[in-house]
Amino acid sequence: MFMKAEERRQAILKMLQDSHSAVSATSLSHRFEVSRQIIVGDIALLRAQGAQIVATPRGYIMGGPKQRCSDTVACIHNSDRMEEELQIMVDNGCYVENVIVEHPVYGQLIGQLNLSDRSDVAEFLRLVSRTNAPPLSELTGGIHLHHLRADSPDAFERVRKQLKDRGFLFGQ
Repeated sequence: MFMKAEERRQAILKMLQDSHSAVSATSLSHRFEVSRQIIVGDIALLRAQGAQIVATPRGYIMGGPKQRCSDTVACIHNSDRMEEELQIMVDNGCYVENVIVEHPVYGQLIGQLNLSDRSDVAEFLRLVSRTNAPPLSELTGGIHLHHLRADSPDAFERVRKQLKDRGFLFGQ
């Protein structure tokens, strides 16, 4: 199925708008019979044109989290506790937007996570394991921030309490 690049990009946009779940770059590349890298480039161009496309561990989705409130938590732990920390956040109704570390040379480094439930956390951890990529927090002795979103401030209170009780909060 050969189509012009702009037609393909519009078809990708429509697929993402119509989908109720994330769509992977690999599935898009198979659908349009182009390489995964072409799809990644198409997504970048669509974003540059203003499309609100978010990359998640499962693939691309339209828009971002719909939650109205946001908060940032400072955490510290080693990488073997990453799953526990992230599950506390999503189990309490938070969307984990990113992880942020303060690097002594590069300044603030931000890694997009876009995790909303346990299956997103599991997929993220599988990706970390499969790629052997160290978590950003390893650059800073385990100290890092997470930007969270939720429907109400109560979710943040629950998360902070559980993180504190389990020794995750930095400076507490």
